[in-house]
Amino acid sequence: QVQLAESGGGLVQTGGSLRLSCGGSGRAFSLYTMAWFRQAPGKERDLVAAISRHGASTNYADSVKGRFTISRDNAKNTVYLQTGSLKPEDTAVYYCAAREYSSPGALVQYIQVYDYRYWGQGTQVTVSS
Repeated sequence: QVQLAESGGGLVQTGGSLRLSCGGSGRAFSLYTMAWFRQAPGKERDLVAAISRHGASTNYADSVKGRFTISRDNAKNTVYLQTGSLKPEDTAVYYCAAREYSSPGALVQYIQVYDYRYWGQGTQVTVSS
């Protein structure tokens, strides 16, 4: 298994940026597809971005395309979410998630909460208007 912990959240103004980090420990980091989800009060937890095990593929929610970038550094057991042009609608708790490799599949198949077994505790991002 892998343990995940997010950091980097905070309060920013509209148009600002934050870099979120998710550190993992346990099994080799390269075994996992990684993703960022977010959940605003009263709303479902939705995928923000996902990245394949070696970083070759990425997938983004339409709402963040062109503004957010997901990346990973397996040597550091870390996945990042660089946010930009932040909007109040981006306000949410951001969660890091990991999916253990089990069988071949395109990254775009893994977009639901149930596709990911391991989760961090979340980090709050608040964007003021």
